[in-house]
Order: sequence, then C-alpha cells, then structure tokens
Amino acid sequence: MQIIIETERLILREMGMADAQDMIRLYSIPEVQKYTGEDVITTLEGIHHIIKEKINDYELYGYGRWVAILKDGQQFIGWAGLVYLPEFGEIDLGYRFLPEYWGAGFATEASKAILDYGFNKLKLEKIIAIAMKENKASIRVMEKAGMQFDKFAPYEPGGEDFVWYWCDQKLIRKKYPLR
Repeated sequence: MQIIIETERLILREMGMADAQDMIRLYSIPEVQKYTGEDVITTLEGIHHIIKEKINDYELYGYGRWVAILKDGQQFIGWAGLVYLPEFGEIDLGYRFLPEYWGAGFATEASKAILDYGFNKLKLEKIIAIAMKENKASIRVMEKAGMQFDKFAPYEPGGEDFVWYWCDQKLIRKKYPLR
C-alpha cells in the first residue's frame, strides 16, 4: 500500500482489502461509532463495502481516508484523511481511532499533517470538518489542528445541528506561521 503521509509517530497509507480485520475491529466498537451517525459493523461484507468506497475515493479524487499505523510497532490504530462530500461541494477532514489510542494526540498529529498535505501537496483551497455537538474531543482536535468554527447546521436535511469547522491555507499560516 502506498504511503501518503509520515509524521513523527504515524504512517498514513492507502487502505486495502488486507485491512479488513483491523477495520472490523474499529467499526465494531460502539464507543467508536457513537458520534459518527453510522451503525456498528461486524461483518466482512459490510467492511468490504467501506473499503471499496475508500479505494474509489483514491481513484476519483486522488485522496481519501488513510489507514493510520504507528511507526513504532507498525500496528493499526485507525484511519484519518480527506473525503469529498458532493452534497455540500466540500472536502472534509475526518479521523477515527481505536479507543486505546484516544487522548494521546494522534488525531491532532494526523489532522495537522493532513491539512498541510491538502493545502501544500493537493493545492486545496478549503477543508472543513464536521462533528456532532456532543463530540467535544473531536471538536478540540479541529481547534488544535488550526481550524475555525463556522456554523451549527444539519448534516442531513431535517436532522439535528452539527458543528462545522473550516480552514484554508491563510488561516493555518496565521495560527501557525512556521507550518
């Protein structure tokens, strides 16, 4: 699998069918899925569908959600990356990690690197991130990565409000001049 980004502690690489068992482990944990709006997934069929979507994004857009691997030990800890949301015409930053890796700064580390990659390598103009209002940890990651609050708005028509954040290269440079 192609390595996309390396940080101090992480490797972000393309996802493939060989990641199915690790992905089932991630998607089968109710606490992981709690703030995603998605159901728990425990079958290979369900995970294969998810992985195919990720691979399709790489082919269509040249980016997607990437597997996050710890450099030290080479273990799977989750995924992080970008996805195009055609219903909004926006590119979304997202992340999902196994609970045993929560609170260690991996989501922030990955998010900063992904924003840098998105703006400097992919030449994207704007990146957003969306979270349920109750997901305080995810909102804090967005803020620590340099993103700025945009609005409260539904993700689906008629649904409850989510928290929307955004950033562009100017905002990142303003908050982190050396980045």
